[in-house]
Amino acid sequence: MQTASGVLRHSWLSSCLVLVAACAAGGQKAATAPGGYYGGGGGTVATSTYQAAPPPPGSGVYEAHAAEPSIAQAQPVPDRPGLGTSFGESVYAPISFAPFIRAAASPWAEVALHYNDGDGVSAHANYLGMQPQPLEVYAGDGSLAVALVDDTGRTLPGFTASGRTLIMGSDGDRYKIIVRNATTARFEVVASVDGLDVIDGKPADPNRRGYIVDPHDTLVIDGFRTSDSSVAAFRFGRVAESYAAQTSGDRNVGVVGLAIFAERGAVWTPAELYTRDTANPFPSRGYAMPPR
Repeated sequence: MQTASGVLRHSWLSSCLVLVAACAAGGQKAATAPGGYYGGGGGTVATSTYQAAPPPPGSGVYEAHAAEPSIAQAQPVPDRPGLGTSFGESVYAPISFAPFIRAAASPWAEVALHYNDGDGVSAHANYLGMQPQPLEVYAGDGSLAVALVDDTGRTLPGFTASGRTLIMGSDGDRYKIIVRNATTARFEVVASVDGLDVIDGKPADPNRRGYIVDPHDTLVIDGFRTSDSSVAAFRFGRVAESYAAQTSGDRNVGVVGLAIFAERGAVWTPAELYTRDTANPFPSRGYAMPPR
């Protein structure tokens, strides 16, 4: 694993190393604007072992990573309708490393964003009597917001019904995953696309390390990470041409997943602040009870 000099810090007493991805535009933070998000490139990632995502077999790109472990190529399958996510063009998105210790082994919150093309989403929306509109999904107690945005930063349309969130994409369009943190705490976000980890391109697992989103900041995940400085952009495309179909199989194509972990220590979420705000200095009392 290659890392920038003086950036990677390792502690045998800590179970984690955090991969902090700076924004693509020279390390700038993603800014917000009416109707969507702007800016790009990376975010904060937690990792104990870091490997770049391998390119699709026969792609002829990123040959410098040929020596890294590869994912077994899936057998060709008939094309399916709808969209998948392809291994797009290289995008500059440098990263650095910082420590992060999870507060618990299980995620603080989990989010699943299912996506499809316009025909599929529209048909589903019409069936439920709904209309797709720009959609942002709130995680946990509402402290973090998640959305998919297009290349200009506009939030993609979709709807939520019966516990399922469905986002509308267009064949060939690039998209990004946005996580907005409205708290004073840091969170770790383990992200997957089509069942593949966005950092190394392998089958996703919440126990892997992920990006860190800083307090009152916006994390932008641009694509599958190919090195410490680049990612392969997320682009909607035919299922047969998706990165998953060309590597591990297309069974989980069509979903973006996020497992969100709180950091050990105080987490100033709205729920925690409400608990403190309503703390009773003189709670009701009874008489002494005998010991059990």
